[in-house]
Amino acid sequence: MPVNIRDITIVPEGDGVDVKRLFPLRGFMNFDPFVLWDHFTLDSGRGFPEHPHRGFEAITYMFDGGMNHKDNLGNASFVTAGGAQRFTAGGGLVHSEMPAETGVSRGIQLWINLPRRLKQVAAEYQQVNANAFPVKNIEGGTVKTIVGENSPLVLKSHVIYQHVTLYKDGIYKLRLPPGMRGVVYVMQGSIAVNSTNTHTDQAAFVEAEDLLEFKANKNSEFMVCMGTPHGEPIHQHGPFVD
Repeated sequence: MPVNIRDITIVPEGDGVDVKRLFPLRGFMNFDPFVLWDHFTLDSGRGFPEHPHRGFEAITYMFDGGMNHKDNLGNASFVTAGGAQRFTAGGGLVHSEMPAETGVSRGIQLWINLPRRLKQVAAEYQQVNANAFPVKNIEGGTVKTIVGENSPLVLKSHVIYQHVTLYKDGIYKLRLPPGMRGVVYVMQGSIAVNSTNTHTDQAAFVEAEDLLEFKANKNSEFMVCMGTPHGEPIHQHGPFVD
């Protein structure tokens, strides 16, 4: 099927934060199984004070700085650049996410819907530091796997989530299991996704493909996020996905 390109939208969120959002947006609420994609830049003191969630899982993956996570399960931890924090909200979780006390913190928060049968599962939290993620050297770049083969970060949905760096003219090919769909988000540079050019602050939405080929038009950095849809209605209202 054709690759569909979408631009980010700047939206206010949390305590004085503007995020680059792919979804949810009016007219484009989700892309089953994914229900939120925010690329954030946080100054110290600006973040996401205590708030509730339920019905989904989330990954906060850091590029720069760090993120403090505190929740009503008793977890209190800090992840630095290259690491990730995963929580399963399930039947309910209250937490806060605040950036490092100095400098600028940048990252992506991704929400993944839970299937109906797991909506009330017990809440969980997991942190994976940068050096625990597998990184593969390929011709012309690197592929870091956040969720997928050999990664210690575990979700309750079938997802492949990678951070890819390609130098100009570099090529990376990813073969997909049947039925997956998802997002290729470009943080920097310009790549061709199955021959469709995608630039900084754009995302390529793909489905019904068994092979993805990425070619860098210039030095580029991007995220590949593919998942198997649950095929169930998604009812998102604020911090809840029922």
